[in-house]
Parts: sequence; structure tokens; C-alpha cells
Amino acid sequence: MFGMVFDAFSVLLMPMNLLAVAAGMVSGIIVGALPGLTATMAVALLVPVTFSINPITSLAMLGGVYCGGIYGGSISSILLATPGTPAAAATAIDGHPMAQNGEAGKALGIATISSFFGGIVSAVALLFISTWLVQFALKFGPSEYFFLAVLGLTTIVTLSTDSLLKGLLSGIFGLLIATIGMDPISAFPRFTFGNVNLLSGVPFMPAMIGLFSVSQVLKLIRKGGTISNSADDMKIGKIMPTMKEFKNLLPTILKGSGMGTVIGILPGAGSTIASFISYNEAKRSGKKNDKFGEGEPKGVAATESANNGVTGGSLIPLLTLGIPGNSVAAVLLGGLMIQGLIPGPDLFTLYGDITYAFIVSLFISNIFMLVIGLAGAKYFARVTNVSNKILVPIILVLSVIGSFSIQNSVFDVWLMFGFGMLGFILNFLGFSSSPIVLALILGPIAEEGFTRSMVLSGGGWGIFFSNPISLVLIALSVIALIPPIVRYIKDRKKISERQS
Repeated sequence: MFGMVFDAFSVLLMPMNLLAVAAGMVSGIIVGALPGLTATMAVALLVPVTFSINPITSLAMLGGVYCGGIYGGSISSILLATPGTPAAAATAIDGHPMAQNGEAGKALGIATISSFFGGIVSAVALLFISTWLVQFALKFGPSEYFFLAVLGLTTIVTLSTDSLLKGLLSGIFGLLIATIGMDPISAFPRFTFGNVNLLSGVPFMPAMIGLFSVSQVLKLIRKGGTISNSADDMKIGKIMPTMKEFKNLLPTILKGSGMGTVIGILPGAGSTIASFISYNEAKRSGKKNDKFGEGEPKGVAATESANNGVTGGSLIPLLTLGIPGNSVAAVLLGGLMIQGLIPGPDLFTLYGDITYAFIVSLFISNIFMLVIGLAGAKYFARVTNVSNKILVPIILVLSVIGSFSIQNSVFDVWLMFGFGMLGFILNFLGFSSSPIVLALILGPIAEEGFTRSMVLSGGGWGIFFSNPISLVLIALSVIALIPPIVRYIKDRKKISERQS
């Protein structure tokens, strides 16, 4: 194996292959930063371009697009509170407040460094321990997916910084919206009101773009001026964290990278779930003086290391079993098959030179991402000093294009505007949009896992407690709920003492 890895590095260091990785990385960052144009779309658009290119160059380019697309979403998420990709939705929670506080450069620097570590850790796992990890993934059944979704839903309590009740209400509202569409088992239409556009459920991307982008546009119109609240309009802040700050962030980055890699190997889980669970863990294990939700660097580090950790993790079941870990990996499967490569054991033996070159390209992609991200951060950050009169129409146009381009549906555009108005009203009343988005993602996974488990067990509840993985996930969910509930009880006691 080590001989093939060394040969792969030698081949990829050729100018043409390096150029392909760099071009893929830049393309991925640009597409990922645009609302609605996801990493999946970026890879899908580039697959036809690779038809006439040799396999190593084409797969290296696709690897660069994948890594760049996931990272690119953090740029617009931090600067505009408009996630370019669903994976970056959690990054906006602390990233955008940092930008408003005049620390846009620092937020982008931390996001870049965290993304680099997440990508490298997952690539190392893909290279050395993919066989063991895929055996672990195969132990996940419907009940395990249900409890994984439950663990993710516990993040709603963590996201409810101002009011636990309002956060829970937002989450419940999101779960109700997630029930729209056909039942996952019986295919019976629910709450569609005869509209065929809702048979597949509420499209997630238009809903997310509306809740974040359009509602943000309305807030910018109401606010005026610029995004940054800093007294010095040109203040962008330093890019690189100090050594002390980096040491403080490193445990969070490593935990997020590991979580992202493990969650990435689970088909259907994806980077959005990984980022929210990682954020929840960072907040749970944080210190008392950490200001999560108000511009805490650990929040950015946790989410970006996790969603980029998914990149290598999602390729583990793809390359070893032919099972895509997420939608991007599914498109990459098509790219592999076009080149005549069938996932499985032969991919690491008969076609080892191509396979290891693809894996090694992820390392080079992340190095390019680190360089491009840090070099461009001070230029990206200047967006926070641009007048909102200029930003508002640009964000709105990109949001409309992003919502329409997913399914070429005008209905999705109107849905986006509807969720935008809803998000603006909810934010004005003190409700958060993040729990709604999280519930929209995890609701269908939880419902399908629960229903399939009950069908397999014939209505028996024992299936939920028969696997040690389920018990571990239950324990983690309970542990995650304890700190915010204790904090809520203490806050209520303090309020009662003040009133008395």
C-alpha cells in the first residue's frame, strides 16, 4: 500500500494534476459560497467535463470540488448569515456574530484551519482504517438511525440560548413541517392539500434559503448601514488565531474532525447532522465564560471541522462497498463508474494506482484549501463593510437562482419567499430558525428509522434496545440534555428569587 501511496503522490505532483486539483478547489469554493448551489451540484456539473480526461486527473479534480464545495459554504454563512450549503447552517450561529463584532477575518481564518484539519483527519481515516470503519457502519440499522436522529434533535435544546421554550416550539414546528409529503412506508399523502409539488415533502433547500437568506435580507433592509457593527467600518480583524487561541481550539477541532468522519460513513447522515452534533458537543463541554451564540470561536471550529470531516468519511463506504455516504458521494460514484471503476475490493488492488491517487488528492485539496482560504480571507471579509443597499439585491438574486436551479421550479421560489417571511417574523418574536432547519433534516430520518424498526420487530419495542450502539446513542442523548436543562432550572430559580 505504501508503495502505491508514494507513487500516487509522485503522479499528483505533476503540473497538470496539480492544476486540476486547484481548479476543482476554486470552482468548489465559488459554487459552495453561493446560496442553494451545493457541493453536490458542483460535482454533478463537473462530472461531464471529466469524460475525456484520464482517470487520475479527473478524479483529482472532483476531489478538489468536493472539499472546496463543503468549505465554501462557510464563507457566506459567516459574512452574510446565508449558508451557501446546508452543512454551513450551524456555522452561522457563531460565525456571523463574529463578523458583526468586527472579527470577520478571524472567523474565516478559524473556519479555514478547522476545515483543513477536518479534511486531513478524514482523509487519513480513509487511507488507513477504512476497512474497520465500514464494518462499524454496517452495524447501523433502522433503530440506530432513529437514535442518531434523536441525538441530533437534542441540539435544539442547545441552540435555544435565549428561551428553552421558544427553541422547543421552533423544533416542534419544524418537525410538523417535516411530516408534509408521502408517508415513508405507506406512501400515503399527508398535509399536501392536493398540491403535487408537496408530495415529496417540503423541499429543504428553498426552505433553508428562505429561513436564512431572505429573512437576513429583510433584517438588513430594516437595519441599513453595513453588516459589521464595529465602530471602525474598515475593521476586519486579524486572520490567524494566536498560538494560545489555537491551543484552546485544538481539542474542539479534533473532536469535530473525528465526529464528522464517523458520521460521514453512515449513509444518509451527512455533513449537516455532523456539524450540529459537533456544535452541541462543543457547547456541552465548553467553559462557563464561552459565549456560544454570540460569537464564540469554538462554535465555528466545531462545525467546520465536522462538516469537512464528512468528506473523507463519506467516501469510505463508497470505495469499499459501493454505498454512497451522502448525495455528493452518490454523484462521485457515477464519476467512478464512467471511468470504468467499480467500487469494491478490486478498486484497491487491480486499480490501486487510480484509487490511491484519488485518496491522496484529498490531502492535496485540503492543502490548497488552507492556502486559498487564508490568503483570500481578508478580501472575503470586506463584504461586511459593503453597504446593505448593495448587498440586499445581490443576496436576493442569488437566493432566487439557488432555489429555482435545484428543481427548475417556480413553486420553490415562492416557497423560499414564504419561509423568508416566516423566518423574519419568528426572529422578530425571539424564535430561532436553526431548530426549524435541524428538524426539517432530522425529522424524516427519525420517522423512517422508527417506522422501519416497528415493522421489522412486528410492533415490539425490544429492537430499540437490542444493539449496544443504540444504548450508547441513548446515553449520549441524555448526557447532552442534562447541562442545558440544569442551566434552565438555575436561571428560573434566579428569576424567581429576584421577583420575590
